[in-house]
Amino acid sequence: MLENIRLSFQGIWSHKMRSFLTMLGIIIGIASIISIVSTIKGTNEQIKENLIGAGNNSIQIELYQGDSAYWMDQGAPQGVSAPNQEVLEEVLKIPEVKSASFYNKRDYADSIYYKNTSMDGGKLLGIDRNYLSAAGYDICAGRGFADSDYTQIKKVAILDDKAASTLFQHENPLGKTIELKGEPFTVVGVAKASEEFEPVINSWNDYYTYYGEQMAGFVLVPTASWPILYGFDEAQNMVLQANSTEEMSDAGRKAAEVLNTNLVSDQEQFGYKAQDALEKAKNLQKLSASTNNQLLWIASISLLVGGIGVMNIMLVSVTERTSEIGLKKAIGARKRTILGQFLTEAAVLTSLGGVIGVAAGNVLAKVISRISGTPAAISIPAIVGSVAFSMLIGIIFGLLPSIKAANLNPIDALRHE
Repeated sequence: MLENIRLSFQGIWSHKMRSFLTMLGIIIGIASIISIVSTIKGTNEQIKENLIGAGNNSIQIELYQGDSAYWMDQGAPQGVSAPNQEVLEEVLKIPEVKSASFYNKRDYADSIYYKNTSMDGGKLLGIDRNYLSAAGYDICAGRGFADSDYTQIKKVAILDDKAASTLFQHENPLGKTIELKGEPFTVVGVAKASEEFEPVINSWNDYYTYYGEQMAGFVLVPTASWPILYGFDEAQNMVLQANSTEEMSDAGRKAAEVLNTNLVSDQEQFGYKAQDALEKAKNLQKLSASTNNQLLWIASISLLVGGIGVMNIMLVSVTERTSEIGLKKAIGARKRTILGQFLTEAAVLTSLGGVIGVAAGNVLAKVISRISGTPAAISIPAIVGSVAFSMLIGIIFGLLPSIKAANLNPIDALRHE
């Protein structure tokens, strides 16, 4: 086998230009497949990252009325009770859940002011002690809510960095007083996402899908202070943090089941649903899969053309080396020896083309990524599979010439001019 490989490289080197032109179809095909697969993988990762964010694995579980999330701004739903601590403890027992927290929410809170500056479109949340960690936020200035803020029902607030920038611009917000529905609240801290992430926005649809509602920021108050602003015993939503990104779907589904099992409601249309960003990412990836698969099939045609080129050049090689084959058979070489030699030569030729194609494909993927702005992610399985497939093409398309060489009559071969 090693001798056959050595002879194959010797033959390729002896006819460098012819060998390169023969490999060109394989190189183009492999390079196309590698670049397409890398672009597909990079795009899928971008979709997943855009929807899930920086990787804090947080899942929102909201109260729905029918097929739409219930809008708390229109008032607390009649006949729907607020979940209790026992329900929270049951959710925390779910294996995929790392942490969880109930919270109250107003999506478009009105009357948020600092002096004459208002915050339009911002969210107002009433949170417990676990909300920040479950939602993936850290205190970057000031402090979080203390136990006394809950027990003494203090009018204190935490802003996220966007809300702080909107209301205070270049001022330090700590210790300042803001108005929430006409009530004075003292700012005690500023929160920021634990891992910063900027989704790729290419259209208005991307803007609204990925991050339109988050631009205005949010204001947090203790759940104990929430009744000062709105009312008692409101139905709450939940945020939970899964152990890993892959477990987000299961964690959200199981937690929603627990909440619905314990939901006390005299109206059947109410129920809790998890916002499954991971499943949404998978659906978007599937949507682009058909187009990507068509591109792969088109790129594969060049491999077929390359295989035919290999068969052609191997037939030429057999004709050129007829006397050599006859001499080897005359001194005792068996059919399988001749067959193995030519098959090895065809496999080495296409494998070498596959390796060059992989290198060219990686470079091409990076060029496409830089020009179009589409991310590319190198796929190791695609690289290994491409080289193996190119070798297989050599064996398949080199089989006919190899059989022809093995079946030559030694006497006729020796007489060949």
